[in-house]
Amino acid sequence: MAYYFPEGTKVFYSSTLATAKNLTAVTNASPAVATAVAHGFVDLDPVLIKSGWEDANDCVFEADQLTADTFGITNLDSSSTSWFPSGTGTGTAQKVSDWVEIPQILDISPNGGGVKYGTVSPLGARNDKKQPIGFEAQGVDLKIGYDATNATIKAMQAITRVFGKVAFKLVVPGGGRIYGYGNLACGEFPEMSKGNAIQLAVGIGFDGRAISYGA
Repeated sequence: MAYYFPEGTKVFYSSTLATAKNLTAVTNASPAVATAVAHGFVDLDPVLIKSGWEDANDCVFEADQLTADTFGITNLDSSSTSWFPSGTGTGTAQKVSDWVEIPQILDISPNGGGVKYGTVSPLGARNDKKQPIGFEAQGVDLKIGYDATNATIKAMQAITRVFGKVAFKLVVPGGGRIYGYGNLACGEFPEMSKGNAIQLAVGIGFDGRAISYGA
C-alpha cells in the first residue's frame, strides 16, 4: 500500500500518431498479444489501439515488444470471450510520440466513467432492482493559468477549433501513468475571481477507456 500526493504531477497531450500498423490477430489472454508485421514498437511505447473489441478500441496502451511481428498490449485482459469475442479484436495500432506538456495546471478533475444502471420492476416484487447496463462517458477537466502569449495554449485552442483529437497522458509522482484519447477542448475566455489566478478551462472527452499503469 502506498499514498501519493499530487505535487509534481504533469499532464501531456499529443496529436502525433505514426502510420497505422495492421493487427492481423489479437489473442484472448492477459495481456492480449497482437500480431502486426514489422510493427517497430519497443517496450513501453504508447500505442493507440483501434479494435473490434469495444473495451480496447480508442484506448492508449503501452506495448511490450515480444518479436519483430508480435507485441503484448499491456493492461489489456482479453481472456473473457464473452466481452472479447475470439477473432474480432483485429484493427490497427499507432505509436504516439511528441508529447507536449500542458502548462500552468492548477487543478485536475476526472468526470464520468461511472456505472450506468437500468431499473427492473418485477410484477411479483415490491422492491425494484438496479442492473448494470454500461458505463458513462469519461474524461478529464483541467484548470490552467491564463496566458494569452503561451504557444502551447494557442496550439490547444487551434486543435479545439477543428474538433481535433489527441492522446492524453497524466504522470503522477512516483511514475504512475494514465492514458486516454479523444477530443480536446481548450477555452478562450478566462475565468476570474477576486484573489485567485485567472484560469482557462481545458477538457478532454475520451472516446475509449482511461488506461492506468503503476510505476
